[in-house]
Amino acid sequence: MKKKLAFLFMGLLLLSACSAAPKGSGTAGSATADGGNKQSGDTIKLGMNMELSGDVSAYGNQEKEGIEMAVAEINEAGGIDGKQIELITKDNKSNSTEAVSVTTSLATQDQVVAILGPATSGAVKAALPNATKVQVPLVTPSGTDDSITLQDGKVQEYAFRTCFQDSFQGKVLAVYAHETLKTDKAVILGDNSSDYAKGLTKAFKDAYEGEIVAEENFTKGDKDFQAVLTKIKDKDFNVMYLPGYYGETGLITKQAREMGIDVPILGPDGFSDPKYVEIAGKENVNDIYYASHFSTKVDASEKVTTFIDAFKTKYGKEPSSFNALSYDAVYMVKQAIEEQGSADSTAITKGLAELKDFEGVTGKMTIDKDHNPEKSAVVLGMQEGVEASADVVNP
Repeated sequence: MKKKLAFLFMGLLLLSACSAAPKGSGTAGSATADGGNKQSGDTIKLGMNMELSGDVSAYGNQEKEGIEMAVAEINEAGGIDGKQIELITKDNKSNSTEAVSVTTSLATQDQVVAILGPATSGAVKAALPNATKVQVPLVTPSGTDDSITLQDGKVQEYAFRTCFQDSFQGKVLAVYAHETLKTDKAVILGDNSSDYAKGLTKAFKDAYEGEIVAEENFTKGDKDFQAVLTKIKDKDFNVMYLPGYYGETGLITKQAREMGIDVPILGPDGFSDPKYVEIAGKENVNDIYYASHFSTKVDASEKVTTFIDAFKTKYGKEPSSFNALSYDAVYMVKQAIEEQGSADSTAITKGLAELKDFEGVTGKMTIDKDHNPEKSAVVLGMQEGVEASADVVNP
C-alpha cells in the first residue's frame, strides 16, 4: 500500500511539473509540427544575427542601424497586420562559429520567425545549415557569395538576400573597367583566405575583356604589402583590382599610392565603409571605383529622399549602402508577411521566394528562382576620399 501511494505521489508531481512547463510565450513564436516557428500573440519576433564586434563590425553596426530604423518606422505606423515587431538582437562577434550558435539560439530559444543577417558571406554560410534545419528563413543584407543561395545546382530553400551576388558584381566591375575606364591590362591582388574574394576574383577574370597581367594574393590580417606591391609595380598594367574587405584593401591602397602606383583601383562592396578611407588616407583615395548597392546621388525618387532625410535626422549622417540594404531587408519580410497573410516561418519563406516588384530604397527588385534579387549595381568613384561619381551598371 505504501508503495502504491508513493507511486501515486510521484505521478502527481510529474503531472504538475509537465503542466507548469512553458509551452511558448503568448508574444513569441512557437515551433510548428511541420517545421519552422509559428507567430502567436500580438508581436512578430524577428532575430538579428550581426557582426557587432570584431574584425568586420563596421558592416554589422551599419546594418543594425538600418534594421532598427525600419522596425521603428513599421511599429510607429501600426506594425504588420496590426502586430508589432519585436526585434531580438545578438552579436556574432565577426566569428563564423559564433554565428552558428546565435542562429540556433534565435530560432530555438527565442522562437523568431525570421532572421536578419549575418552581414558577411562566411558567417552566413556557417549559419545557414542550422537555419535550414529549423526551417526559419534567413535574409542577409550583404552576404554576396553565390553559394549562399545556390549550392551544387540546388537552391537553398531558407536563404535569401537583399544584395546582388559576387558573380554579378565581379562582372559589373569587369565591364566597368574595360568599357568605362577604357583599361586593357589588369593586375589582381585578392584575399585568398576569403570565399567572398575568391568568388569576386573568378567573376572578374571570366568577364574582363582585357589581359590579366598578374594575379597575386594576400591573407586576412596582413599589414605589410610592400613585397607584393614591389613585385607588381614594374609590370605593364593600367588598372588594379582588389577583391577583399576594407581592413586590408585600405592598407594596400595606402601603400600602393605611396609607392607611386597611380592606376585606377577597383574594388567590391567591401570598400563601402568610411574606415576604408580612414585606413588608406583620403589623400590616397583618388581614382578609386567600387561596386555598391546604393548611392544618395543616383536615385531621387520620393521613397529614397524620404529615407535619406529620415536617416539623417535619426543618425546625423548620410546612409551607406549597408544601412539601405538592411532597411530593405526588414521591409521585404514585411511584404512577404502581408502577401501571405501570415507571419509563420513557412509563410514568410514562401512570401520571400515569390516576392515581385518590391520597391526598396536600393532599387526595385524581384526575387528570382535562385533566391537572388534582380537589380542593377552602382559603381561609385572616389576622389580625395569622397564620392565624386555614381554610375548605374548592368553587365
